[in-house]
Amino acid sequence: MITGVHTMFYTSEPEKLRAFLRDKLGFHATDVGEGWLIFDLPEAEMGCHPEDAAKGAPSGTHNISFYCDDIKKTVADLKAKGVEFTSDVQDMGYGLITYFRVPGGFQLQLYQPRYSRK
Repeated sequence: MITGVHTMFYTSEPEKLRAFLRDKLGFHATDVGEGWLIFDLPEAEMGCHPEDAAKGAPSGTHNISFYCDDIKKTVADLKAKGVEFTSDVQDMGYGLITYFRVPGGFQLQLYQPRYSRK
């Protein structure tokens, strides 16, 4: 039986990204040896979307985003911790999104969904 999902980021700056996830985003981690941190994440969900090669999402593409209940408050809280956002909050219809930078030269999505989970 499946009991969870394990996600991974491949980065050129693993130590800095681990510190960012722990110190800026506040995720608790277990050190499994030699500074290798495995993070305990909050709840999760998974969506399956149709491919859209024209928008850079061919079949097989995967994406990780973090979601929150109040995107404006979360953005303000993270900015106070020094997190750099790369876009303003945008209304996409299905929810509100923005992106922030993480060590290793990439960005992640922050998302406030409009649907309610049951």
